Amino acid sequence: MVSLFIEHIRKKNLLDPESTYLLGLSGGIDSVALAYLLKSASFNFEIAHVNYGLRGSESDGDESFVKKLAESWGLPFHLKKVDDTSFEKSSTSVQMTARDIRYSWFEELVQERNLQGILVAHHFEDQIETVFLNLLRGTGIEGTYGMSERRGRIIRPLLPFHRSEILDFMTSNGYQWREDSSNLKSDYKRNYLRNEVFPLIEARFPEGMDSLDKSFKRLKDTGKAFFHLYGDWRDQHILHQEGYQILEFKHLSYLPGKHSLLFYWLRDYGFGFSEVEDILETAENGHSGKVFYSREFMLNVDRERLILGKLEIDWEPVSIEKNDIRVELNAGRFDILYLNGDVEIDRNAENAMLDRDKLSFPLTVRRWELGDKIVPLGMKSEKKISDLLIDLKVPLIEKRKVAVLLSGNEVAWVLGYRISEKFKCDSTTKNILYFKKIHS
Repeated sequence: MVSLFIEHIRKKNLLDPESTYLLGLSGGIDSVALAYLLKSASFNFEIAHVNYGLRGSESDGDESFVKKLAESWGLPFHLKKVDDTSFEKSSTSVQMTARDIRYSWFEELVQERNLQGILVAHHFEDQIETVFLNLLRGTGIEGTYGMSERRGRIIRPLLPFHRSEILDFMTSNGYQWREDSSNLKSDYKRNYLRNEVFPLIEARFPEGMDSLDKSFKRLKDTGKAFFHLYGDWRDQHILHQEGYQILEFKHLSYLPGKHSLLFYWLRDYGFGFSEVEDILETAENGHSGKVFYSREFMLNVDRERLILGKLEIDWEPVSIEKNDIRVELNAGRFDILYLNGDVEIDRNAENAMLDRDKLSFPLTVRRWELGDKIVPLGMKSEKKISDLLIDLKVPLIEKRKVAVLLSGNEVAWVLGYRISEKFKCDSTTKNILYFKKIHS
């Protein structure tokens, strides 16, 4: 097995003979086998062991075994003892808590010791178990990929090797290891698969595990093809405008696999597959105006579009004094210019030119509120801002960001949309207050 191990390492370029690594060594057969293989292949490594204290004297025996092995080889030995309170305080399962503790500590050691990676002893059957667990939890195509041989600092040199090969290597060489009695119990899901389910599959389908592995590898390759095509679709059809992502529904509705396309767009923004199903149903039924929320983002089904944006953070009203020359608002940064009346009017909606002599300072910028009214430019009567935004077909997700500039209690400007007829510049205007948005 040593020669096969070395061949695999070289073929995949997993380890550098000149570098030193950290081996997570529990004392069980898999990690001890990896230790002997590394030593036989003359790779440099240090040993780390976590004593969780969950199995009393058995846990202490594991610690003693690993420490003696490290000392016999003259290798640095790192030990972490875990207090019971670490598990009592955790909201996750014992296994997940132990995993988090283990890998967090490994990462710290790698940085402190300037090591090149974390070696763990997952093997072929561990890989199959992982994919099965993902499928049982409910997963997409990526859940069939299983574990990578290298991910970040974590390296898994034993992934292609079967448990039977590892057992034969250990017994034929007379190497010792520790048995974890908890592995014999089927209380944990992984143990149940290992002890109860897979023996039945192997008994009925002798080549079944290898066939599953081949199938999962084919699915992984199919997944790579999908994500390549998905990337092209995303780049072509999802538009980025002023902090929003916009997808015209026509670019999704008639495509096969639309649930997956939408999910892989939205999952990085905190939306799960069930939310995606609801979003699609809403869009297909023409229920415009509905909004879906994740922790940090919101998605607005707006007529024939899906609009994604960050949830707005509450902000305090901003006061503008008479001689201010710049203001930073939620809507952006603005230069405040003071001009005489003999200039060409800027009609760009993102800027505003107001008759300075009609304004009452200090001015205030705040979010618009229900009940706010304005006399829109060119009109003679007041109009509710809510109605103005409906007339302008402003999406609900954008409405939440709309701010107004107040002169006293009157709305002088709905930022980005309309100024008030009352505060416009006309032939009698002598002094102009000019808000000009800064683009940088």
